[in-house]
Amino acid sequence: MEAYKKDFIEFMVDCDVLRFGDFVTKSGRKTPFFINTGFYRTGAQLCRLGEYYAQAIKEKFGLDFDVLFGPAYKGIPLSVATTMAISDKYKADIRYCSNRKEVKDHGDKGILLGSPICNGDRVVIIEDVTTAGTSIQETLPIIRAQGEVEVLGLVVSVDRMERGTGEKSALRQIEETYGIQTTAIVTMAEVVEHLYGKKYKGRVVIDDEIKAAIDAYYETYGAR
Repeated sequence: MEAYKKDFIEFMVDCDVLRFGDFVTKSGRKTPFFINTGFYRTGAQLCRLGEYYAQAIKEKFGLDFDVLFGPAYKGIPLSVATTMAISDKYKADIRYCSNRKEVKDHGDKGILLGSPICNGDRVVIIEDVTTAGTSIQETLPIIRAQGEVEVLGLVVSVDRMERGTGEKSALRQIEETYGIQTTAIVTMAEVVEHLYGKKYKGRVVIDDEIKAAIDAYYETYGAR
């Protein structure tokens, strides 16, 4: 596993973004782990997060694209932090864009904030986590309504590696349904590999009990 992936996993633990216990996902599944990017709350944390996303994007998509689109609401700071990181780290000037939940009818009118999306633009979508792949159904029509654009793909922070609405993983299902590529900074398999049975800052983050709960979860919801 690459060093930046290990660093990112520990970064999630430090920020209390990655938690283990009893949770319910947006799709209604009871899960022993939860990733909440809303717990990145400081400028320093967002700077580091943007750097991790930037590296994952560069490895999967390269930097020959025009717009990084972050769906409201959590995608807004993700798109800003990551375009800043791409500029600083790779000297590439990518535009950021997000949508509003409600269309604004005065001042800076419309459904978008940040950069407009124009004919010919190549777009990468950035999100926090995709569990069942439902949010992409709302995001793609917004982007494609702006003109003749090419959506290259989707990047998330963690691939939960569970089924979407069918038997395949949510990310694989998105690829096949919408014809776009997907990637994640890390997968849950990598999280478990790095943390299981090992002490981090004096404690074992994933012990035998948590590992058993994760295994049971994937018996039920794991992608086939």
